[in-house]
Amino acid sequence: MLTYNELKKKPKDFLAATSHTVEEFETMLSEFSQCYGEKYSTRTVDGKQRQRKAGGGSKGSSLAQTAEKLLFILIYQKTYPLQTMQGLHFDLGQSSANEWIHRLLPILQEVLANLGMTPERDGAALAESEWFSELSADLLLDGSERPRQRPQDSQAQIDHYSGKQGMHTDKNLVISHAESSQVLYLSPTESGHTHDKKLADEQKITYPSGTTLGKDTGFQGYEPKAVITYQPKKKAKGKERTGEDRFLNSVISGFRVRVEHTIAGVKRCRIVKDIFRNHKDGFSDLAMEVACALHNLRIARRNPQPALKLLSFCS
Repeated sequence: MLTYNELKKKPKDFLAATSHTVEEFETMLSEFSQCYGEKYSTRTVDGKQRQRKAGGGSKGSSLAQTAEKLLFILIYQKTYPLQTMQGLHFDLGQSSANEWIHRLLPILQEVLANLGMTPERDGAALAESEWFSELSADLLLDGSERPRQRPQDSQAQIDHYSGKQGMHTDKNLVISHAESSQVLYLSPTESGHTHDKKLADEQKITYPSGTTLGKDTGFQGYEPKAVITYQPKKKAKGKERTGEDRFLNSVISGFRVRVEHTIAGVKRCRIVKDIFRNHKDGFSDLAMEVACALHNLRIARRNPQPALKLLSFCS
């Protein structure tokens, strides 16, 4: 059975299992303990009023300690095993593992929000986000599709089928910071059939003054007011790109690829990389938000070097 006290003695294994170092884990642990205690101190996990103080009764659960609870949900988010296998790792049955997953992931979401790692979810509020009190407005925009199980409903099958990916997907828009690679905005989760530009238009995203926004050709025609946008130039039908266009495209693509690296960092959590199997309403969106916030936590704690700005490069 996996335990925190044993696994933390093996830093490489701990990192592989959770995508976080022991120090990052402990950054979350005290806040996790407080949030869990506040939610379940007076009520049981099924919402009923407690008849005894929290901590009373049987101590048979392998997740009795707060550190084991946090380890449990981080390992599930990172490795996304079958719930039966997740239960075997912690001496639980499949049904108990399922209950703990749905109990603990919202707690982890709250912890990351309290630590200031959660991306903005309201597009209209992005311009006033606290992120820009410390970061410049050099942003990169892209869509992220995540495979999911084929829906049983025929209309849902049509809605979620992505011709681009050739599979059924969920989709989010991601806005990352060009220098730090942190995720500053995450759109609501939509069906994979939705076009990137249509989704961006629907979210009515506002941007801080002086924003530069890098985007790919899927956002052709998306031009927010008072925002300097740039994207690779499309090849005209029946014509070849000029040498100048090819050079400029290579410069833009080389800079804009950082948003791809950001999405790859988010998808270190295999729950948003592998075919999504959970069917509870809203769970796909919750898993993606937590994955983005965990990515932001890693970036914030490991202090990457700032990237070269595009406008400085071109001047």
